[in-house]
Amino acid sequence: MLDKRSFQLPSKAVALVLAGGRGSRLYELTDNRAKPAVYFGGKYRIVDFAMSNCVNSGIRRIGIVAQYKSHSLLRHLQRGWGFLRGEVNEFVDLLPAQQRVDEDSWYRGTADAVYQNIDILSTYNPAPEYVVILAGDHIYKMNYAAMLADHVASGAECTVACIEVPRKEASGFGVLAVDADQRITEFVEKPADPPHVAGKPDRSLCSMGIYIFNAKYLYSELRRDIDDPSSSHDFGRDIIPRAVKNGCAMSHSFDRSCVHAPDEQAGKEDYWRDVGTVDAYWEANVDLTATEPSLNLYDRHWPIWTYQQQLPPAKFVHNHEDRRGVAIESTVSGGCIISGEMNRSLLFSACRVHSHAKVNWSVLLPDVVVGGRARLSRCIIDHGVSIPAGMVIGEDPEEDARRFRRTENGVILVTRRMIEQIS
Repeated sequence: MLDKRSFQLPSKAVALVLAGGRGSRLYELTDNRAKPAVYFGGKYRIVDFAMSNCVNSGIRRIGIVAQYKSHSLLRHLQRGWGFLRGEVNEFVDLLPAQQRVDEDSWYRGTADAVYQNIDILSTYNPAPEYVVILAGDHIYKMNYAAMLADHVASGAECTVACIEVPRKEASGFGVLAVDADQRITEFVEKPADPPHVAGKPDRSLCSMGIYIFNAKYLYSELRRDIDDPSSSHDFGRDIIPRAVKNGCAMSHSFDRSCVHAPDEQAGKEDYWRDVGTVDAYWEANVDLTATEPSLNLYDRHWPIWTYQQQLPPAKFVHNHEDRRGVAIESTVSGGCIISGEMNRSLLFSACRVHSHAKVNWSVLLPDVVVGGRARLSRCIIDHGVSIPAGMVIGEDPEEDARRFRRTENGVILVTRRMIEQIS
């Protein structure tokens, strides 16, 4: 239970969302946009989840640290997040790489990205006592105020949010060991052989890329780190291990701050996803079409905010025996017109599925057109792609791999350029 003082803590914090990631394992989905700007869930961008968590937690001073192909990201934030009121000291501050160290240095790591903005942070009034560092490329609902309360209560200089994951998947994360008081005793960044949780040989305790620092401590550590020629200037590789070595880093278990809807059943999993691969991205989106998806986006107590175009409602047309728009366990966004058949598929805004087309277990990004009698199965169709009438994707693995990007799990990513090369 948060006490009265805890409710005041968010006003003493500033959040920095690290949103400059390349997201190379998403391949063509990040050719023209940073990973945090990738579409998700029918109407959102990935970054909207960290941003919404900030606002819902009461943290309304937010900096966006951007670098890689940031135009799409910055345009989305300008359009969708302008409702914060500067006159009451609420804001979203856009912080693209500006070569503040010298004219040859862009952001060289996550810690360097924050270091290069210390001068901007110092202009905030009142000066933040706590800095919340967030990865901008994960899907989850979390009350940062609860983590902030734990951080202050522990007396630590640094707190790291953590979650248990299967040990076989842990090599892609920073892995922690903690003592009985939840103090971090070991931190290893992306180990080939991850250590396991005590008593759970198949589980590892991993960093979620969410850190809270006392501001003075953070600034001091960043200034020290920038002068270290052996440092990679990264939180996971340099700043956090040093805090652990000095005994001033605590852990915060995600189950203490994960947000569930009031009407959700007890014992439901604490949802957190790194949708950093094509397979993970497809799976997380398709899961939203289930009758009871793992992630509840219908919770009005913890809304996910975003920018959305003003579009008419989705429409299903024709009422002929052999020509009828049908959607079974599917999610269809505004502006869509459907006269074909859909099953377990998620459509973003303004898509068209023409007569006699069949779309199964697929994700269609905005403005996709599926021609008549086309058939799609286990596909991700990128923004603005027009699938020619009669084209079949997802039924012939060899043909799919020749024309498109096909994962080992049989998910097919289709882009406009791929379609043009066929034509």
